[in-house]
Amino acid sequence: MAFDRLIEGIVKLQNPTVAGLDPKLNYIPNYIKESSFKKYGETLDGAADAILEFNKGLIDELCKIVPAVKPQCAYYEMYGWQGVKALYDTISYAKKKGMFVITDGKRNDIGTTMQAYAAAHLGNISVENNEFAPFGADALTVNAYLGSDGINPLLDICKDGDKGIFVLVKTSNPSSGELQNRVFDDGATLYETVGNLCEEWGQNLEGKYGYSGVGAVVGATYPKQLFELRNKLKHTFFLVPGYGAQGGGAKDVAPAFDSNGLGAVINASRSIMCAWQKTGADEKDYAKAAAQEAVNMRDCISKEIGKISL
Repeated sequence: MAFDRLIEGIVKLQNPTVAGLDPKLNYIPNYIKESSFKKYGETLDGAADAILEFNKGLIDELCKIVPAVKPQCAYYEMYGWQGVKALYDTISYAKKKGMFVITDGKRNDIGTTMQAYAAAHLGNISVENNEFAPFGADALTVNAYLGSDGINPLLDICKDGDKGIFVLVKTSNPSSGELQNRVFDDGATLYETVGNLCEEWGQNLEGKYGYSGVGAVVGATYPKQLFELRNKLKHTFFLVPGYGAQGGGAKDVAPAFDSNGLGAVINASRSIMCAWQKTGADEKDYAKAAAQEAVNMRDCISKEIGKISL
């Protein structure tokens, strides 16, 4: 299964983290923007080119340290089709560098519409006699609000195409409890209920390391719930946002891991992408600053969870 590959990358690099690629123009060094705008003008084409060059520089440095990247679709879609092409090119470049790619799209719908989302981001699409992978990511974040009708179309692609999904369960944002902490008549919260469904949905997708192809998004900003869910969801791999800029730290994410240091991948976006601004580094060293921040994050987490082993 797809998460077997992610786990193997984590063990190889001894690093259970993923770098979020959520670029805004004000995160990008001036020399990159000036070069792109010289070629394409101050246009959507110029912005998309700058984003791609920024991402490539980050990937070149991070691929030696971090096993995965997580581009968030919205940061590309806001630059139109040009930005969407930059998303495709970013995914392709990261995969060529051997990185596992999680597309953060939080997609959900039912029936043929969800099949279309699944084919676009994880599967293949036929054009007459030719077959193409439109985006080709390894995993996709999804929303389970529509229930099994919105998840089932993904499961065949996960099984047949060696892909994975991360279902929103207990998210890192402050208002998540407005819905996710609601208690049902049986005493379970909404987030517990969705977590239990992740275990059910993944029953036929279990990988060789005990985790299924149906993962869960559980925020670092709620360590108590993270501990609770790790103990209950034995076969569900966690994607943990909220580290760094959102306030989560190494001690907060430690409960996400099993006794082997597996079971989760921790995301940081701004703290890595913008490290050059935070540290006052020369803008041409932005990728090296990002790599150093990724190393610092890895080392902090490693102190809490120890050596990672299969």
